[in-house]
Amino acid sequence: MTNELEYHQRLLPLSRAELVDKLRHALKKKRFDHVLRVEETAIELAKENGVDLELASIAALCHDYAKQRPDQDFIATIKEKHLDPALLNYGNAIWHGVVGAELVADELGCHDQRILDAVRQHTVGAPYMTKLAQIVYMADYIEPGRDFEGVELARQVTHQSLAKGVALQTKQTLMYLVSTGKPVYPTTLATYNAWVPSNGKED
Repeated sequence: MTNELEYHQRLLPLSRAELVDKLRHALKKKRFDHVLRVEETAIELAKENGVDLELASIAALCHDYAKQRPDQDFIATIKEKHLDPALLNYGNAIWHGVVGAELVADELGCHDQRILDAVRQHTVGAPYMTKLAQIVYMADYIEPGRDFEGVELARQVTHQSLAKGVALQTKQTLMYLVSTGKPVYPTTLATYNAWVPSNGKED
């Protein structure tokens, strides 16, 4: 189904087939397959939430473009682009989204801020997220290959309410980071404060 989607809006100088080919060369097979499942899930969520399918496809395909890049690439980009130097205290789990968006722009020629924000925010969220960004955030979390305690609940909630899905994922992620003693990127905490108190309640 998704491989029949054609890009017409010139959001990047590539066809879907060309974008997929670049991803195939940038990622190992397991990660590449994950990206295709995220695209499939993102398109499904886009249909449910009235979001443009081409935007959803491109943002989902690009979300992990930089996932398997060496640390040096991210460190160099943080310095060259004068990004927040506090980013240097983190690692790939944060970098591949927040910094990876810069590589998507530079190397894939995508300069649509809606797409770049969705890539940038898929690892840490944001206090304000467009529906497109929410879709990529959740599609990455609930795609069919995911298998962790609570994923079925996350799928059910997300298909009922995108915002409640964002709240649930953010809450679960913060609980995981705290329980394992991992550092919490400030934007993750800001995302929690913005989304969980207002959307995290049970109906």
